[in-house]
Amino acid sequence: RSCSGQSSPGQIITDKNMRLPVWRQAHLLEENIQMKDKIITAKEAAAMIPDGATVMVGGFMANGTPELIMDALVERNAKDLTVMCNDGGFGPAFDEEGKEVTPPRGNGKLIKNHSVKHLYATHIGLNKQVAEQMNDGSMEVTLIPQGSMVEMIRAGGAGLGGVLTPTGIGTDIAEGKEIYNIDGKDFMLEKPLHADFAVLRGNIVDKKGNVFYKGTTKNFQVAMATAADTVIVEAEKIV
Repeated sequence: RSCSGQSSPGQIITDKNMRLPVWRQAHLLEENIQMKDKIITAKEAAAMIPDGATVMVGGFMANGTPELIMDALVERNAKDLTVMCNDGGFGPAFDEEGKEVTPPRGNGKLIKNHSVKHLYATHIGLNKQVAEQMNDGSMEVTLIPQGSMVEMIRAGGAGLGGVLTPTGIGTDIAEGKEIYNIDGKDFMLEKPLHADFAVLRGNIVDKKGNVFYKGTTKNFQVAMATAADTVIVEAEKIV
């Protein structure tokens, strides 16, 4: 089933010709003020994201991940990013001689490039480089239950103070968290998530920032679009 959504104040991105519509919040003083051109290249989009930024990345197992922007961030050798996403993408595959035979996909591109300082994700089992970098101390990893994470993002977009959830009660996840008992049941407070940038991918995007997501590519993307200061959407088709 196809779904559609609208991004928050931010930006939009690219088709196969590497041209991207960018949607930024504008406070129009007069009705006849013209909106600026919203088209930029993937390279220009990557240049907007500084080292050390917090970035939400859409996608689920690379389904719906903005691959062109991932490539552009790797090309500019982005560093020290805090990335919030469903997973660590797919890592590269190597043959017996250690030669790469399958390139990484999704967030796996940033992880292979050592662009990520801190990864927030719901699972990391698809990419062994996540565990390698976590164990050698080069990348911090925070694992969050999937349902909790999307609600924490939604809370960040709605300006709420957090989410009360029973998920994680009695586990290591609850250590150091505030616990509230409501009607005899314990709930844990998960604080909202917010990012400097949300980097998403839409199937059909118009120049006003409306995004159509096909099927399961919707995943985290609609919630993420509300929870970032700047939204960049890689578009398969611009209308």
